[in-house]
Amino acid sequence: MEPKISGVGVLDKSFGVVALVAESPRSLAELIQGTGLSRATAHRLALALEAHGLLRRLPDGRFALGLHLVALGRIAAEQFPLAEIAAPALVALREITGESVQLYVRDGSNRVCIAALESLHGLRTIVAVGAALPLDVGSAGRVLSGEHTATGWLQTVGEREAGVASVSAPVRGPQVELLAAVSVSGPIDRLGRSPGKLHGPAVVAAANQIQQAVESAPFLS
Repeated sequence: MEPKISGVGVLDKSFGVVALVAESPRSLAELIQGTGLSRATAHRLALALEAHGLLRRLPDGRFALGLHLVALGRIAAEQFPLAEIAAPALVALREITGESVQLYVRDGSNRVCIAALESLHGLRTIVAVGAALPLDVGSAGRVLSGEHTATGWLQTVGEREAGVASVSAPVRGPQVELLAAVSVSGPIDRLGRSPGKLHGPAVVAAANQIQQAVESAPFLS
């Protein structure tokens, strides 16, 4: 994830540390190498971020993302109005398909889950609200990367996670801008090798329902 430059040095450096650790846990030496900060600065920022719960220390001494970010991610998702606006469509989509449904938005080189409903089946896919996943794998990631098909939906099978299939469709704003991706996911044993044929039309209908709701919400237009 590329750190954004705000012009506030300490914040930019701190976010650079967090962004690096978001890719994978890092030792102090790796933080220094990855950020270009001096040893003293990298160490000071890492300790401060740890004190605030934004980083935590693993048993081997490496820094990983702090658990406080989990709570912050869920709160941020709840406060993002798109998740609330999409809720009726997501509930209906789960009822129609019987599978887990998610809503993702793009955040730099990742996609972040801002809403999720789990299937009632014992064997189901689980994506936590606030989870950041790569854009280059999975149907939702591909949708948010700008891929599109004539059907309006895009499917993947076993691409992001073995044994899991998914089908996603784009949610667009009033200016046809790409706002989000709505997705249905579940085990290949139920969705098969062509999940789009099974659930694609329902996913597209849910995406259109969310889009219509967005168009009637002026604070998102």
